Amino acid sequence: MSSFAAVLGAGFILGWSVAWPPGPISAEMVRRCLAGGFWAGFSLNFGACTGDAVWALAVALGIGLIFTTPGAQLALGVVSLALLAMLVFSFALRAWRAWARAPAPPAIKFDTARAGFALGLSLALASPWNVTFWLAALGRPDVAGGGIAGLMLMVLGVVLGASTLGLILSVSSVLMRGRVSAGAGRIAAVVMNGLTAALMLWFMVGAGQDLAHRLAALG
Repeated sequence: MSSFAAVLGAGFILGWSVAWPPGPISAEMVRRCLAGGFWAGFSLNFGACTGDAVWALAVALGIGLIFTTPGAQLALGVVSLALLAMLVFSFALRAWRAWARAPAPPAIKFDTARAGFALGLSLALASPWNVTFWLAALGRPDVAGGGIAGLMLMVLGVVLGASTLGLILSVSSVLMRGRVSAGAGRIAAVVMNGLTAALMLWFMVGAGQDLAHRLAALG
């Protein structure tokens, strides 16, 4: 029982610590909660945790080793960069529309819970860093020595830790939204979408630099 709790607790702490630093998923989760409420943002976290679980399962079963090759890592980097570029364009366009008082196109369902889940899942699956993380997390002797049960227990702990932090962040954002929504409106929409676009651009630059290093290594 003690080893069970130890592995689960270690996974929880690891998932919490990994999800803590600001990133594109947490930035978009906060924006969605401020714009559309709890489920609009938390669905993104749920999608990202699902993507993490998929990667963890792939690594635990040995399938993830395929994605450690330079070519596969490069392909993931290109997809990740493309997703970030899409987000930069989307939020910059939203900020401009809010500033110009132009109505958002009714056909876009970007802020729905279903779209949030799909985006979170895509961002998690496209991240080359996820493969490295899970190889390191599941490759520990105390985890690998526990067999498939120990591996799955660690995965459960990590996903629980990341989702718990996402829950706290989502609830905090919704509470903040309740306090500022009365005076929000156009300026809040401009600032919120503009700042998110700037953050995504920052993450995009980092992803681009990582992709350039991978290309140089292949050359």
